[in-house]
Amino acid sequence: MIARIWSGESPLWLLLLPLSWLYGLVSGLIRLSYKLGLKKAWHAPVPVVVVGNLTAGGNGKTPVVIWLVEKLQQQGIRVGVVSRGYGGKAETYPLLLDRDTTTAQAGDEPVLIFQRTGAPVAVSPIRTDAVKALLAAHPLQLIITDDGLQHYRLARDKEIVVIDGVRRFGNGWWLPAGPMRERASRLKSVDAIVTNGGKALAGEIPMRLQPGLAVNLLTGERLALPELHNVVAMAGIGHPPRFFATLENSGLQPIKTVALADHQALTLADVEALTAPGQTLIMTEKDAVKCRAFAKSNWWYLPVDAELSGERAQRLLQELVALAQQ
Repeated sequence: MIARIWSGESPLWLLLLPLSWLYGLVSGLIRLSYKLGLKKAWHAPVPVVVVGNLTAGGNGKTPVVIWLVEKLQQQGIRVGVVSRGYGGKAETYPLLLDRDTTTAQAGDEPVLIFQRTGAPVAVSPIRTDAVKALLAAHPLQLIITDDGLQHYRLARDKEIVVIDGVRRFGNGWWLPAGPMRERASRLKSVDAIVTNGGKALAGEIPMRLQPGLAVNLLTGERLALPELHNVVAMAGIGHPPRFFATLENSGLQPIKTVALADHQALTLADVEALTAPGQTLIMTEKDAVKCRAFAKSNWWYLPVDAELSGERAQRLLQELVALAQQ
């Protein structure tokens, strides 16, 4: 229903317009207060790069963060990541992640980033505190924030917006009548626009999510997707249809697909109930980090890697390297 409202297919968005106007007014006043200096943003002693969205829902932001971290590490840049930690609840904040940190404490995306990149990661509802904790523990040259485009309390040196190239901005309205956190005109003030799938427009950086081999959660065995049989697919991400389409485009036709809420907590009973005897379960890597502690032999996940192409992508990397080396 939400997807139909936000796309404009359902006329119910008209009933929500008053709430959207209020949302837009409040968010606009917050941004203006920082722009005019009525509220003060905190400036970190190292460059800060925000990777965020204009819309609610999954756009592929976390794969972009991983791509940036890995590319910067290859250039010898010491980079750390901060996040709000949605879906997690730590006993104290800020929380510096280590190998024992669970998704229940830090949220699924920070744990995924930490496991994939090995970069220092900290979470806190107050992102400035997370940055300070990282810098106190590590001699970093650059900080990337996973989300936080609208968190103006933390000053930033670069802003990167990730958009869904297929859905783009729906009906264009603010929440809750539409998917927008800020209107599309905000793109005029950001440093880079990364377009995930679909067709990148002039000035945008094209991105594709490239699937790898399926990985068994219990044994680490790797198989090509078509080698899995009698498969049930589950996805607890911002836009589950993207994952299911990736499976089909890779030659796998699930017998059933299960879309879960983004950041949904998972238990052994929840996941076991999705398959019958003799069936195989495949999930996103983001779901897998929540299931490792109770994994079963018929559970697999599919890692995906962001691929940003074109001259603008290379220029962005060069700018970030130069920024970190100042």
